[in-house]
Amino acid sequence: MATSAVSGVNSISCTTSISSISTFNNFRSKNPNLLLGRRSFLLYNWRRRSFYVSNVASDQKQKMKDSSSDEGFTLDVFQPDSTSVLSSIKYHAEFTPSFSPEKFELPKAYYATAESVRDMLIINWNATYDLNEKINAKQAYYLSMEFLQGRALLNAIGNLGLTGPYAEALTKIGYSLEDVARQEPDAALGNGGLGRLASCFLDSMATLNYPAWGYGLRYRYGLFKQLITMDGQEEVAENWLEMGNPWEIVRNDISYPVKFYGKVIEGADGRKEWVGGEDITAVAYDVPIPGYKTKTTINLRLWSTKLAAEAFDLRAFNDGDHAKAYEAQKKAEKICYILYPGDDSLEGKTLRLKQQYTLCSASLQDIIARFERRSGNTVNWDQFPEKVAVQMNDTHPTLCIPEILRVLMDVKGLSWKQAWEITQRTVAYTNHTVLPEALEKWSLTLLRELLPRHVEIIAMIDEELLHTIVAEYGTEDLDLLQEKLNQMRILENVEIPSSVLELLIKFEEGKEQAEEPKVEETQEVEQQEGGKDDTKDEETEALKAETTAEEEETEVKKVEAEDPQAKIARIFGSDPNRQQVVRMANLCVVGGHAVNGVAEIHSEIVKKEVFNEFYELWPEKFQNKTNGVTPRRWLSFCNPELSDIITKWTGSDDWLVNTEKLAELRKFADNEELQSEWRKAKRSNKMKIVSLIKEKTGYVVSPDAMFDVQIKRIHEYKRQLLNIFGIVYRYKKMKEMSPEERKEKFVPRVCVFGGKAFATYVQAKRIVKFITDVGATVNHDPEIGDLLKVVFVPDYNVSVAEVLIPGSELSQHISTAGMEASGTSNMKFAMNGCLLIGTLDGANVEIREEVGEDNFFLFGAQAHEIAGLRKERAEGKFIPDPRFEEVKAFVRTGVFGPYNYEELIGSLEGNEGYGRADYFLVGKDFPDYIECQDKVDEAYRDQKKWTKMSILNTAGSSKFSSDRTIHQYARDIWQIEPVELP
Repeated sequence: MATSAVSGVNSISCTTSISSISTFNNFRSKNPNLLLGRRSFLLYNWRRRSFYVSNVASDQKQKMKDSSSDEGFTLDVFQPDSTSVLSSIKYHAEFTPSFSPEKFELPKAYYATAESVRDMLIINWNATYDLNEKINAKQAYYLSMEFLQGRALLNAIGNLGLTGPYAEALTKIGYSLEDVARQEPDAALGNGGLGRLASCFLDSMATLNYPAWGYGLRYRYGLFKQLITMDGQEEVAENWLEMGNPWEIVRNDISYPVKFYGKVIEGADGRKEWVGGEDITAVAYDVPIPGYKTKTTINLRLWSTKLAAEAFDLRAFNDGDHAKAYEAQKKAEKICYILYPGDDSLEGKTLRLKQQYTLCSASLQDIIARFERRSGNTVNWDQFPEKVAVQMNDTHPTLCIPEILRVLMDVKGLSWKQAWEITQRTVAYTNHTVLPEALEKWSLTLLRELLPRHVEIIAMIDEELLHTIVAEYGTEDLDLLQEKLNQMRILENVEIPSSVLELLIKFEEGKEQAEEPKVEETQEVEQQEGGKDDTKDEETEALKAETTAEEEETEVKKVEAEDPQAKIARIFGSDPNRQQVVRMANLCVVGGHAVNGVAEIHSEIVKKEVFNEFYELWPEKFQNKTNGVTPRRWLSFCNPELSDIITKWTGSDDWLVNTEKLAELRKFADNEELQSEWRKAKRSNKMKIVSLIKEKTGYVVSPDAMFDVQIKRIHEYKRQLLNIFGIVYRYKKMKEMSPEERKEKFVPRVCVFGGKAFATYVQAKRIVKFITDVGATVNHDPEIGDLLKVVFVPDYNVSVAEVLIPGSELSQHISTAGMEASGTSNMKFAMNGCLLIGTLDGANVEIREEVGEDNFFLFGAQAHEIAGLRKERAEGKFIPDPRFEEVKAFVRTGVFGPYNYEELIGSLEGNEGYGRADYFLVGKDFPDYIECQDKVDEAYRDQKKWTKMSILNTAGSSKFSSDRTIHQYARDIWQIEPVELP
């Protein structure tokens, strides 16, 4: 008998005998299709003996039916009540201990609760896996360097429909579900919108019953934990795995070798082999992703890296050279230490590239192994694209293209033609940016050293592309051809392959031969004219002597006339003064069958600007897939008060899986009862923000003020600087007024910022410092009081967003037009009834169309104007608004402290130069921005009007569900069908 006292709970008592083991074996023999482990069965059997037979739960039954039919088995899982939930929590406190047995405090309560939820997920998880394996469904695999999951407990309980039973069970032992859930750290697997989008997609894939998996890396420390000090942002390692992760299961039987460096050799059969170098092992960690009100539970597979024990240099360790002993292991392990390690150094660049290849190599080996296993004894590789769809979330997983080719050609023995066709039909690419810095380029030298075989394969792809371009544009206009090659080549500033070079030289030689008589005739005329010129005065000769450059050019042309090869080399040769790089985005476009942008305006920019040459060549490849967010996490679970109101007024909770139902709120927007309930819910959520701000920063803010929020990655193009300059202008005007004038002129505001600046992004860190300095001054100014507060919430993450978004009233999405691909936080804010102020950028355009122009605060230059405005600036024609100059002068007085902000302000000045000339048009849009903020104040004074606008924002967000987006991916790109458990 095992006994344990749990504080506040009766002792747990359970007997497990050898008969249970034999019963388990008998049970499994009768249920061969049920993937239920021995531990799960013992738990089931223990529960059955301990409480399923009690009079409290006598009506609760778990039925497991075996079927020998082709459809497989049917699994009817009971719906637990609070009694069975409590018993499960007790079980894990006793038998899955992560803490000492004498206490049952909140951290232990969280782990026991999470593990009890995981038990239920595992049943559906295994059944989902088993069904998809059995029917061999085509499956989508979503590769992403980031998955910003957030806390899993409330989301899993909510998706399972067990919030009530778990809340009641925990109350019985003296804890609230909310307090227990707060013990969970956010998984540090992502940073911004890229990772959060990936996580919303996984939720929708599961909810819609699509056979799909996610693949990522299991970062030990994530990006970093952000501290805000007197010096601004400071970074420390995130410790999210310090206490373990109850949601993950390590699959020690699933691991793959990953190679770096080495060399390529060719066998007698002509097949290439990559040998030598540095070998590591990628080990799978699986995380269950449950769908909402469905049994489908899909998989997020994360890779961790290690080295075999024999690689440990025991002799060196015993000799006292401990660093040498651990060297190889540390090299392997550090690949999965940090998300986006700094890449200013060669070591940093190498580590980033190792991360990307590890994700691609391990995932593709796993995907190919699953395809072979499902295929049985006969593997038809031509069917690979019929069973596998690989989606690359931005350019980070680009190396999966040459990796598929490497495996198919070098390992499986396929020809180049067959492997290339299979790869192109399998892979698709989502573009997330128009910023040059995010369109990845890797040094060819580094890539060749680290991944020599992949560089050979990329060169083959580049050569294939060059032949396509030459065939498309011909060789008549060599300048045009050169322009197209410069824009479209994968290998930038690299010598043209000999096969293409020979083609161009051959054409040029034929051209010269055809023109030979004309050349002789021209020479005769030149000789005749030359004779005439000799009779002229000496002025012409002097002029010729002064035009050395022209003579050299003439000489070059003469040489080229005699040697076409020299002409081709001049036009198409590489520049030894420029770096040779691999353009990953171009490789994505060439190597896949579909390219999609993530908002309508972004997709148009992709077609017309970013990849215009490719769009002209392959228009059928390009699509739009406007991003979406899951309404479960981002409305139902994080804002239950508003969700209940929506359910009441729309008549059901169908909107959770069919957000089009939200549009029904439009007909009630003027209803005073709805407006009253709406304001009450918003007030409740604002009180939560008040508590969060007090906890995180120590500042006390008034819930009566407007809550104005900008939370996103700190970047110059997102223009947090425009926001804080607007606040500084507001503060300065307040200081110039009497108390009565201030109250008359300004609506009270709490201006909230959140987001991380990348550790090596100096200008972004200056912006963080400036925001906190402004806050320190404004928040302690007794003259201003509650009229204005400025708060920077440290260490912004999903859990912080889940508090800030429901209580926000105005949200700022003010990026320079044409630079934000989409944005998803704008969708979350609108869905929660928050009004937006923003530019016509990213998804803002579509949100404004859906919520109505009168319910969106618009300002700023438009995307098609940006290039012209920058040119105007470079020409010195820009005249800054006096109010903008006033703000800069005010900052320079030192009112916000002694820190030297000259570099920050200087970035907004001048007409050209790196880090100057206001590239992101803060000064240009500033007057329009502050005038638009006056309209915000005016609208907020009329609370009835504001509430109506808020309701219409929620009603208009019906289009922006990730369910809708995933349906489009499944139909248009992946071509997969839902597979629902019986």
